[in-house]
Amino acid sequence: MHPAKAGRPCGIMWYIYVLKSQKDGRHYIGFTSDLEKRLLRHNSGGNISTKHRRPLELIYSEQYEDRITALRREKEIKSWKGGEMFKKLLQIS
Repeated sequence: MHPAKAGRPCGIMWYIYVLKSQKDGRHYIGFTSDLEKRLLRHNSGGNISTKHRRPLELIYSEQYEDRITALRREKEIKSWKGGEMFKKLLQIS
């Protein structure tokens, strides 16, 4: 078995997500295979880049069957951050 797949169940899903800081209104974009656990980690201060921006709210997510596709989508959305495409994605006026 490939080392990256060790301990992973078959059919695992990957998620891209957008969090919004309730403190400063800024957004954070990321990806994970366990969305609930990742959100808890962000809100408990376990992520350096969001530690001082808590609490964070999950405002958007997408689900993918493979890691590579999720990573590509995360990069695409990050390239839109702050622009019209990002606002349209989140339906922000």
